[in-house]
Amino acid sequence: MEIRIGSLTHPAVIALLEEHHQDMLIHSPPESVHALDLSSLAQENITFWSVWHNDELAGCGALKALDNSHGEIKSMRTSGNFLRQGVAKLLMEHILVEANARGYHKLCLETGTMAAFLPAQKLYQQLGFKQCQPFSDYQKDPYSTFMSKVIS
Repeated sequence: MEIRIGSLTHPAVIALLEEHHQDMLIHSPPESVHALDLSSLAQENITFWSVWHNDELAGCGALKALDNSHGEIKSMRTSGNFLRQGVAKLLMEHILVEANARGYHKLCLETGTMAAFLPAQKLYQQLGFKQCQPFSDYQKDPYSTFMSKVIS
């Protein structure tokens, strides 16, 4: 598998991000959906990656700089044809290396609390993320769980 930076204009990426947003709306009320749209993902403080197997999109994810030492994981999504094949783990490990190279001391993320989000929560826990209080502009929400990881 190949990890590529960018690709926000690729039709497969656009479709996967639209699917991601629609899926979030199925499992969480609109006020609890924090998925970013394409224009938000293109902001200067966000780096977006896509994962490809040959010419097929396998997944995507992003890293948002909150400040010089703190980042947030955004828009993690695995394509349906690649579920449970290590795509999210591969990308999360890549993001952790990138965050470390940027000198971040902490990474955070927000994910849902419904059953559909349990595989993601399990992966994050396996990678050393622990539940935390809301960070940045987030507020306590029964449909969101917040996780963080201290990195060296």
